Amino acid sequence: MKNKEAEKTNPCLKEQELTYKCFNDKNFDKQACELEIQNYKTCKSFWHSVKAYRRKKGLRPYLPPVEEREQVKRDFFRTDFIPEAVEDLKNVSYVSN
Repeated sequence: MKNKEAEKTNPCLKEQELTYKCFNDKNFDKQACELEIQNYKTCKSFWHSVKAYRRKKGLRPYLPPVEEREQVKRDFFRTDFIPEAVEDLKNVSYVSN
């Protein structure tokens, strides 16, 4: 059973758990878990940027609600734009490759 409170405050909970699982499975060999570690670091960096952007804009909560995070990630990686709210994505024009 997932801890909903932890999920609210830690947007990288899944990546953290995967890293811990790898450490346990690979006898704490950092080299063997390099992919999981890097994925966790990337996740933390991304959400830190989102929080900093929202804080700078005076938006609360600094971390988007759990139910909006997947959409925020998807749209950021498509547009390289951190939306202030999911509604802002309606005004973003996507460039297709």
